[in-house]
Amino acid sequence: MASKQESVYQIFSFQDCKSSPDPIFELPAQCLTPKPVPIVIDNGSFQTRAGWAAPAAEFDSPLLLFRSVAARSRGAARSETQIGNDIPNLEPLRWLLKSQFDRNVAVNFEIQELMFDYVFTHLGVCSEGSVAHPIVLTEAPCNPLHCRQMMSELLFECYRVPYVSYGVDSLYSFYHNNTRRKLQPPHTGIVLSSGYHCSHILPVINGRFDAVNCKRVNVAGSQAASYLQRLLQLKYPGHLAAITLSRVEELLHEHSYTAVDYHEELEKWRSPEFYEREVHRMQLPFSGKVPGGCVSVEERQERRAQQLRRLQEINARRREEKLLQDQERLDRLMAVQELLEDGLLDQFHKSLVELNMDSAEELQSYINKLQLAVEQGRQKLLHSDGAEGKPEVSELEQPMDEGDGVALMDPDFPEDTLPEKPANVVQPVFNVAEYHQLFIGTERLRCPEILFQPSPTGEDQMGLMETLQYVLARYTPEQQEALVSNVFLTGGNMQYPGMKERVERELLAMRPFQSHFKVTMASRPALDAWYGARDWALEHPLSGEGGAAEGWISRQEYEEKGGEYLSEHCTSNVFIPMKIAKPVPARPTESSVTTLTSTGASAAVTTVTSALAPSSSTAATDVSMVTS
Repeated sequence: MASKQESVYQIFSFQDCKSSPDPIFELPAQCLTPKPVPIVIDNGSFQTRAGWAAPAAEFDSPLLLFRSVAARSRGAARSETQIGNDIPNLEPLRWLLKSQFDRNVAVNFEIQELMFDYVFTHLGVCSEGSVAHPIVLTEAPCNPLHCRQMMSELLFECYRVPYVSYGVDSLYSFYHNNTRRKLQPPHTGIVLSSGYHCSHILPVINGRFDAVNCKRVNVAGSQAASYLQRLLQLKYPGHLAAITLSRVEELLHEHSYTAVDYHEELEKWRSPEFYEREVHRMQLPFSGKVPGGCVSVEERQERRAQQLRRLQEINARRREEKLLQDQERLDRLMAVQELLEDGLLDQFHKSLVELNMDSAEELQSYINKLQLAVEQGRQKLLHSDGAEGKPEVSELEQPMDEGDGVALMDPDFPEDTLPEKPANVVQPVFNVAEYHQLFIGTERLRCPEILFQPSPTGEDQMGLMETLQYVLARYTPEQQEALVSNVFLTGGNMQYPGMKERVERELLAMRPFQSHFKVTMASRPALDAWYGARDWALEHPLSGEGGAAEGWISRQEYEEKGGEYLSEHCTSNVFIPMKIAKPVPARPTESSVTTLTSTGASAAVTTVTSALAPSSSTAATDVSMVTS
């Protein structure tokens, strides 16, 4: 029966992958001639991907993939900063890790500059004083103007790049997969994107991003990882140090799945057979040497004998030291007594005061005790060296301060006080390997579920599908039909098995009876943003006559229009003019007043106040803003 159960167990080991430093590539000649090839950078909050937008086969994939973190000690020089894959193990340095992102928006541009330095250096860009290649860079949906201004300032002023193009990572992935599916532009659909810090719902109508109706949900991969770490640390308080965030992320990526019907799936886990079949046992590293393991009776007796011999040696050494101390004290007291016999009373009384004694009788009593203790100590040493009999402990021998624990383990202690258990008694076997196993059961589906039900993590907001229903309700029925006919899933946090089926089930419950919809998963949810940006750069080359093509921002346009300027294209953010109600200060209700002022001459100046203000206290003024 045991062998049958063991065959059902699924035991896995943590990979604990350690990154290796990225190589520094040489700049290919085809990336410079006949004109510089654009550099495509997917600036993700979890991982940065960078490569060349060249049609050659060797540039079909990003050359650099590394975590978007930097480890830099306080006060350390820039050269001592470790970036991405230069950090072999994140856990020892997690308290030093810094990112350029606040959620999914780049705000720390000192770290962002370090990331760009790392990318350009490892791609082989070594031109002096500038980067001669155009840059295609991803940004967050509805990226704040200030953040784009700082990014443009960094690229144009610090690196002196000739052109920059900004696009939304999820829309690049949408563009890439629609092109692969050979859908005719302009594309209409709705994008469900979930990354490391945020999830987004992005409607696209006739090839343009509808930024007015897009929504963000502050639940994604990092929240799922933190939730799983809390669950496991509460479940296994003895392995707190072993349940690291890196291992938790590995559990999410490799062992979690999305339940099509969450409550029905939880009911399945109530069955012991289902639990034993589906639970994943994660084996933590451990040492096989356990104190008090399974040893034979002879080995235990030998260890006990060795321990007793060591204790006897320690006690003998302690007795020798105590005998020497008593002998020295006795010699000193005898010298004081000789002063009394020689008639040196002044020195005798001075010595008594130093010894904290009151009279010669007290001195003589202490000398007698020390002589007896020294004699007994010598006898005990003689017995322990040559005699087989066990010496008895004198009542005068006081336990030493340092050796209290050793005195309790005296060799006079009988060896048969703790009887040995018979050899034929079966000892319970402690399975050390099983003690160092994490049983991942319902946690496999509970953590991805927070994308649909954020409340277990303490987030007071709607889930992804509930937010999707809210977004769809803002459109006409005809537009809703067009949007749900192309529901697109992308992002690294969408890679759980069963995610597509769960979204289809939720849409089936959400949409009207007999309505149609289609859900498509990105071919590479974590990488398609880079591939989409590369495809866009290849299909929208720069003209070379000095004027920027659609979607590109030239250095001249940056200087003329400012860092907030955005050149729109099919995968970019959009410019949205918004009407903001601006309060108008109250004006006096009196009639016009004429004020006469005269100088030394008879000249007069007449000032007429403006007409009465409107009856309403506020007036709507048009203010142009970009919520790109």
